[in-house]
Amino acid sequence: MLPISKRSRELGTENAFVVLGEVAKLQAEGKEIVSFCIGQPDFPTPDHIRLAGIKAITEGKTGYTPSPGIPQLREAVARYFTRTRGVEVVPDDVVCGCGGKPFIGYSILSVIDPGEGHEVIYPNPGFPIYEAQIKAHGGVAVPLPLRESRGFNFDIDELKKKLNAKTRLLILCSPGNPTGNLLSRAELTEIAKTCAPYDNLWIYSDEVYSALVYDGAFQSIAALPGMKERTIIADSASKTYSMTGWRIGYAANTALSCSSRRSFVRNAAPPTATMSPCPRVWCTTKPLDGVPKHEPSPARASKRTAAPPSTDCTSSSTARVQYPGANLSGEDGLSWSTAVGTNDERGSV
Repeated sequence: MLPISKRSRELGTENAFVVLGEVAKLQAEGKEIVSFCIGQPDFPTPDHIRLAGIKAITEGKTGYTPSPGIPQLREAVARYFTRTRGVEVVPDDVVCGCGGKPFIGYSILSVIDPGEGHEVIYPNPGFPIYEAQIKAHGGVAVPLPLRESRGFNFDIDELKKKLNAKTRLLILCSPGNPTGNLLSRAELTEIAKTCAPYDNLWIYSDEVYSALVYDGAFQSIAALPGMKERTIIADSASKTYSMTGWRIGYAANTALSCSSRRSFVRNAAPPTATMSPCPRVWCTTKPLDGVPKHEPSPARASKRTAAPPSTDCTSSSTARVQYPGANLSGEDGLSWSTAVGTNDERGSV
């Protein structure tokens, strides 16, 4: 067998898609399955959004689009970020892509150089693609443990110990995936103060779940003094509007949007399909009109699982996360995994 590269052999994956395959197999066998394995909203893309997509197709909007995204979408995203993040964003700051995930890799590629020992700090537990992309692009992956005792947020003193002259990127995910943790304005302010002395340090702010907050208020670190220039805001249409299959993501930063990320979009993958941005433009013009409200996870879990009423549950600030019967107090920040698995008897995965 011909050899493949070391980075290919060691590349991580997103196990939620592995479990999703198991779900599909069980459902094909006729079993009734309640799936908790992936961040798929429990309602379909709303009718008015689907109809906007159909209209775009019938109008012949099926060709190539500009690398950073169609102008109308970038304008709509700029208005949306300005309104919801409390920081002025202009269309030239915005780059659109096939979902939010590619911007993780584009951002890492934009700020580190392989072989230089450049470090990227990422939350753990966190979206598994963070670590995989850091290693694949030649960076040094530095995990930052999330503590249940702190509401699944990290200890600022631990962050201070990990930052150094080699650190090029700090990944923040608030609301968190998979923990649902929410960084308060006071915590973000402390993070901003901690990062300020490091002139070469960028922030990647993963804000895909920003519209799914039910306890507390979402805040973006980009809105804090001095943070807009070094913060890459990343979001997508997947969760808020249940558009996971449409593959529409967008990110904003003045410096990177004008150069490297546009180049990486152009080299690595095409922008969003022509018909997909059309309903998204409608969404950002009339936010959440006609979109079903996400049901908070405690209420949803009690309806859809057979867990005894006495089962202890650790809940989060967002609509999607609850850990029934799990002990999440491990000092390494990793014992959350006891909450993940397959339960064939109850029909939940």
